[in-house]
Parts: sequence; structure tokens; C-alpha cells
Amino acid sequence: MAEEVILLDFWPSPFGMRARIALREKGVHFDLREEEILSNKSPLLLQMNPIHKKIPVLIHNGKPVCESQIIVQYIDETWGPESPLLPSDPYERACARFWADYVDKKILPGGLAAWRSTGEDQEAGKKEFIEGLKVMEGELGDKAYFGGERFGFLDVSLIPFYSWFYAIETLNGCSIGEECPKLVGWAKRCMQRESVAKSLPNQHKVYDLMSGSRKKLQAQ
Repeated sequence: MAEEVILLDFWPSPFGMRARIALREKGVHFDLREEEILSNKSPLLLQMNPIHKKIPVLIHNGKPVCESQIIVQYIDETWGPESPLLPSDPYERACARFWADYVDKKILPGGLAAWRSTGEDQEAGKKEFIEGLKVMEGELGDKAYFGGERFGFLDVSLIPFYSWFYAIETLNGCSIGEECPKLVGWAKRCMQRESVAKSLPNQHKVYDLMSGSRKKLQAQ
């Protein structure tokens, strides 16, 4: 019996991008279904994630898995053991999870504030976003990827936010490339991978969405 793998997603979501990258890294064929989460959530989404009613949701043979970090770990444990995303060493695995959690708690809120806010809140958000990226750049060091020579779990967790860089820079008058040159170099290296290039949207398309949404928020 063939496996059924469905991903409920929304194209600009960095969380959905994580799932797409992980599935493609493992060579898993999946049915990508775009959700209209801003206006009309599908009955399938509401059925499969009744608690949070959010994307992404991975549906594997009818069983839902929710929350992007959990989805990526599920994918890693279910497919392609010969090419793991998480390290085999327990301590290194714990460190990767720690930094992935840092991305969600530090970089995500700063990016959202830099996008949605104005005035002092916007400046504070931009500062938090760039400071978070600098911390990640320090963790990267001179390595090709966060885990060394192998693209892995922490790379999957952070690289989706590269799709935000142009919008954040344009809306805030800053240069992430000047602030974090090694991190931008890492991002460009990741973009050379087919799994990443196919999963991240065009940065100008993301800017158009962010800019339009920001104007609507400011008009309210």
C-alpha cells in the first residue's frame, strides 16, 4: 500500500517551509495543499488541527502531526535514516534543539515586530531580529552548516527566515548582509540545495505581502 503524505501549508509561512525542506531532503513525495488561512481555512485543516487551527500540518496515512519543529523531527525519524537531520550524539542533538527553540523565541518575534510595527516598536523589533541573527552567526562560526559539513536540523529551522531578509531590510532601512556577512553566506550556501531552493518563495514576493499587510495594519 502506497504511503499518503499531505502537507497543509501557506506559501509565506517559515514554519511550512521547514516541513517542505525536510520532506524534500528525505526524498519524500507529498501532496502540497495551500490553505487560505487569512480568509477561509479548509475543513481538513480544522479537522486535523482542531486545537490551534494553524498550518503546517503533516498528514501521514491519515494521521496528523502539528507544529513545525515536531513535524521536522517526525520526518527525520520516519524517513531516510541514512541521511539524518538531527545529530546522533545526544548532547549535540540537545544543542540543536536548544538553538532551534532560540530561533522561534528570539528571531521570530523580532522579525514580526520589525515587519508589523512602527516607531520605537519597529526599531526595537529590528534590533532584536538582527541581534538574534548575530548570535546565530556566532554559533555558526566558520562552519559550512550549523552541524559542521552536513546540512541538518538547525539549518532547516533557521533558513526559512532568509526569505524575510529583503523585506526586513527594505521596510527598516538596514543591511543584514553588512551586519551578518557570514550568516548571509551560509544562507546562500543553503539556497544551492534543491530542497531549500524549491521551498523558499521569492523574497520580492514576500516583500509585497509584508508591505501590503503592514499598510493594512497601520490603517486600522
